[in-house]
Amino acid sequence: MQPMHNLYAALTSLCIAAFSLPLVASDFGTTGLIDIPSARMETDTSLSTTVAYDGRHKQFALTYQATPWLEGTFRYTGFNQFFRWDRNYEVKARLLEEGRRLPQVAIGIRDLVGTGVVSSEYLVANKQIGLTDLTLGIGWGRLAGDGVFDNPLTEISQRFVSRTDQIDSEGFSGQGGDLSFGDFFSGKKIGVFGGITHRLDFLPITAIAEYNPDTFRFDRDRGGARPKSKLSYGLQWHVNPLTDLTFSYQQGDELGVSLRVRANTGQDLPPVTPPQFISSFYLPVEDLPPQIRSKNWYVRLLYDVERSGLLLFSGTLVADGTEAILEVGNLQFPTWDDAIAQLTSLADLHLPPRVSRISFVVEEAGFKTLTVRVARPSAMFNPSVDTLRRQVRILPALDPRSPNFSTGFNTGKVVLDVRLSNRFQLFDPDDPARYQLYTEFIASYAFHKNWAVVAGYSLDIDNNFDESQRKESNSQLPKVRTDVVKYLTEGESGLSQLMLEGKDTIGRSFHYRAFGGLVEDMFGAVGFDSLYWPANSRLAVGLSLAYAQQRDFDRGLGFRDYNVVSGFASVFWASPFYDYDVAVHAGRYLAKDVGGTLEIRRTFKNGWQVGVWATLTDVPFEVFGEGSFDKGLFFQFPLDGLFGNRNRSKFSTRLRPIQRDGGQRLENFSGDIFWQMRQARYDSFSSSGRLIPSQHR
Repeated sequence: MQPMHNLYAALTSLCIAAFSLPLVASDFGTTGLIDIPSARMETDTSLSTTVAYDGRHKQFALTYQATPWLEGTFRYTGFNQFFRWDRNYEVKARLLEEGRRLPQVAIGIRDLVGTGVVSSEYLVANKQIGLTDLTLGIGWGRLAGDGVFDNPLTEISQRFVSRTDQIDSEGFSGQGGDLSFGDFFSGKKIGVFGGITHRLDFLPITAIAEYNPDTFRFDRDRGGARPKSKLSYGLQWHVNPLTDLTFSYQQGDELGVSLRVRANTGQDLPPVTPPQFISSFYLPVEDLPPQIRSKNWYVRLLYDVERSGLLLFSGTLVADGTEAILEVGNLQFPTWDDAIAQLTSLADLHLPPRVSRISFVVEEAGFKTLTVRVARPSAMFNPSVDTLRRQVRILPALDPRSPNFSTGFNTGKVVLDVRLSNRFQLFDPDDPARYQLYTEFIASYAFHKNWAVVAGYSLDIDNNFDESQRKESNSQLPKVRTDVVKYLTEGESGLSQLMLEGKDTIGRSFHYRAFGGLVEDMFGAVGFDSLYWPANSRLAVGLSLAYAQQRDFDRGLGFRDYNVVSGFASVFWASPFYDYDVAVHAGRYLAKDVGGTLEIRRTFKNGWQVGVWATLTDVPFEVFGEGSFDKGLFFQFPLDGLFGNRNRSKFSTRLRPIQRDGGQRLENFSGDIFWQMRQARYDSFSSSGRLIPSQHR
């Protein structure tokens, strides 16, 4: 039996090696070969950045594996043989997963939303044989080249016979940004593309060869040369599991190089270990600081909670003394699971002996989201992980009106913060990037538990916005955003905020935020944002309203003569699918246009958030201007560990293909409470054991 066992083990090892080959990324950012796509998909939640350069193009791409079967790419392409930058999106969906005999099959649209410069659609299949991966596909548009077969879809409908000529006087089929449904999978002819990759078994290198039928007509009509060959070759070096470097020889006359870097946005965070937070809290009473009243359980608990990077707002013992209700916040722990586990350990250490269960009222971003009720470990006969987990309950937020103890540290003090920040304006057709590096000084004074004055000043360090060719807006709408360059040149340093802000939760489900003052760089406003969200519901509704006045370009205390009343009704759905949330906002925007915004975001417990949005209003595409409608990408990533310690700091940014005036809202002040509370939503609390104190795991 031993030889058979050895043979089985060898075959198993070979299969594991074969089906875990590094994937190849194309110059277009999608999972593919050099220029052509493949049916392969990255690992779910993978976010990759690709920078590629060859004789014809320089390309920058962001690709996100949105689900195990759906890949999306945003691409920004510059043409070396003439001056032009082009922006476009690509989407690819897996139709069939690879089996023993069947290949993996995917369908894709290149230039789903764009100018039509790289417009093409494709159906592609891949089959892996050992260390070799074979790609074969049929393409429409540019991937059809001169065509090989008649388009079979013309037998279904005459709509598929003709395809809009990409080349108008400006070089595209439109002003960009619209969905060219009429062109998808159309054209008299379809073409064939394909290729092969082979992973060397003795080096971290993959050899690539591809056949690409693209004739590069768009380039040729602007002075570029016709490709000498349809064949390209390359070598991809897998520098490490997150980085690939590819060198290629393309179309018989060009050298190319590309770099791809990946991140796993859904990666689990390691749990907090006992030595890191627990062991130092078992101090003898005589070793406590002299200002700590050792006989008062709340004071002792508050002292240890603050040392852990957590917050304790109030404490209440119910009438019979068997339950403690603690209002808590989280400054330092990246996940609320670990924060509750730490709070349980500390509460167990300090609460009166009679208490047998603890209810933690979770406060996130100033709002009470829910209550996590746990059994007190020391009050149980067998506090194992399974026993403790069965006792956990997620309930609506309790509201102890008259707590026995209340912490006053959050009022009556000025809190100062200094941040090094940056501002980017990407994808300007005249230049790929504008930037500003600045220091932001923020001061806040809470004169009440729920109300504070916030002031911020931005001090410019360096910027290149004065080099922009788009200082004067050509917008036909009120210039609520397209004067951004004036704000960043005339007001390169200035007030970023000066406002009064209040936040609170009424009852168990209604959350509100009221504000007044200079709320952002371009607008001052008075208004409110509200959200009704039952704790255990996946649906929420919101309402926001604001009177906004445009600020002077120097970002001082003055205002311009433009004002608007803007407001939105919003519906939110916390979907059970792949951590996705969906929001729809309908109302009046800053340029007085009326319409709706669709937001889709994927949020992970580790702090990552990736999303897209699109806004359509009553403004015609030709009036809106370049881009046709407002759309873009949203990214939030955690800064945990960046400075050598745990924290909940995050960096958020929006990437727009082009900044116009239609579909614009106040930044962070309309329909944002749902996203601010997202990390403490009821289904964010796991039952995996991370809610359990570390010493009991």
